[in-house]
Amino acid sequence: MEAVEVCELTKRFRRRRGAGRATARIALDAVSFTIARGECIAVLGQNGSGKSTLVRALSTLLLPDGGRASVFGHDVVAEAGAVRRLVNRVSVEASFFKRMSATENLSYAARFYGLTPRVTRTRIPDVLERVGFAPKRASEPLEDLSRGMQQKVALARALLTSPVLLLLDEPTTGLDPRSKREVQGFIRELRASHDTTVLLCTHDLDEAASLAERVGILHAGRLLALEPPVALLDRYGAPSLEQAFFTATGSALGEETEELNA
Repeated sequence: MEAVEVCELTKRFRRRRGAGRATARIALDAVSFTIARGECIAVLGQNGSGKSTLVRALSTLLLPDGGRASVFGHDVVAEAGAVRRLVNRVSVEASFFKRMSATENLSYAARFYGLTPRVTRTRIPDVLERVGFAPKRASEPLEDLSRGMQQKVALARALLTSPVLLLLDEPTTGLDPRSKREVQGFIRELRASHDTTVLLCTHDLDEAASLAERVGILHAGRLLALEPPVALLDRYGAPSLEQAFFTATGSALGEETEELNA
């Protein structure tokens, strides 16, 4: 059984633009791929390419308009409850109880996943330290913390439960270089110790190359390729992943894309 199987997954967002005229943005355009158990794949894409939509669909937060997806054999639509127990998601849009502290937010999440207070008393400080979160700030309200610090709490929340499938949507955005290295090291450790499967969506080419067995290019909702980095360079005759992305899409990774179709 594949850890993740995605077949022709499609998602459109409709917008009204006055006088009854409607347009539809194709966020995912018949995307298909699989991820083996214990594998890490990275998906490169510009803002607006469909990366976040893909993560949200696999984590049951969005209903697709077509196609199907499964996590360890469980359909993400028909068996959403079973999928949620297997998945943890880290996003730059992570939501928290902002007036509660990092420790309080993590304790709440731990109870949701069935962890006992005795376990979380030791696990929460350990996980926060390993993602580079300053222990002295663990009792401060999240609304008083920087975006980077909040992102570390989002990572700690996901890693707290040792998920079977970890969905990472720009997980190191807003982190300093040292914190990035710490987080990336922890992801490697989690894979090695818990056989965790990882889908990483990122702008960081070095992060993709160092963590993933296969790298994909998502552009305007279409998955153009998903191959080992060396094979991807060979496919596009490119000396680097950055150049391969440019050759495949005709644009730089840092640009934004938005495809509108009537």
